[in-house]
Amino acid sequence: MSAEINEKTVAPAKKEKQQKEKKKRTLGQEIMSWVWTLLAAVVIATCVRAFIAEPVRVDGTSMTNTLQDGEIVLVSKLAYGKDTDGMERGDVVICRYPGRMESSISLGASLSIDNYTIFVKRLVALPGDTIEFAGGNMYVNGELVPNPEKMGSIPWDYPLRQLGADEYFVVGDNRRTSHDSRASDVGPISRDMIMGKAVQVILPLSNWRPVE
Repeated sequence: MSAEINEKTVAPAKKEKQQKEKKKRTLGQEIMSWVWTLLAAVVIATCVRAFIAEPVRVDGTSMTNTLQDGEIVLVSKLAYGKDTDGMERGDVVICRYPGRMESSISLGASLSIDNYTIFVKRLVALPGDTIEFAGGNMYVNGELVPNPEKMGSIPWDYPLRQLGADEYFVVGDNRRTSHDSRASDVGPISRDMIMGKAVQVILPLSNWRPVE
């Protein structure tokens, strides 16, 4: 009979002990749990944007009529390997220009986060190619590259030039207004300045389409 009493009294006592241990979890611990969850989400989102894909807003008319001001495009960070791996003339790329750093956050002696102004342009010439603008026309490797549909080009001459081992020439489809590799303060850009390939217009939804 006493054994039965012991079993009945031990069970509630054990349950009460577990409840007390549960209550020991403080508000601070709850907050820290949420903080770590949010930090993990931020790290994952940052890694996705840095190494896989990110949305980029088109500002201005330099890529009209291919891309319109205010559209959001999805940029693939996996489209290209090292050097020219996967790159093709005619790709629409997201890139940065020399001397266009907006801010830099130092994380230590040799580590920092740099924030650059980014641009949407068309990759028209690769390392080793020749590029020339004459009479409002563009020539790559001696061949005429037609102006984009309904878009003319300013009568802006650019002398014949052969690109070096790490030089890439980018131009806006709206050549009348685009500030690009033709400008003296930009010129051909290096591989590390090409951040990804624009693959899809995702917003507004009514404009959903691949980037060509």
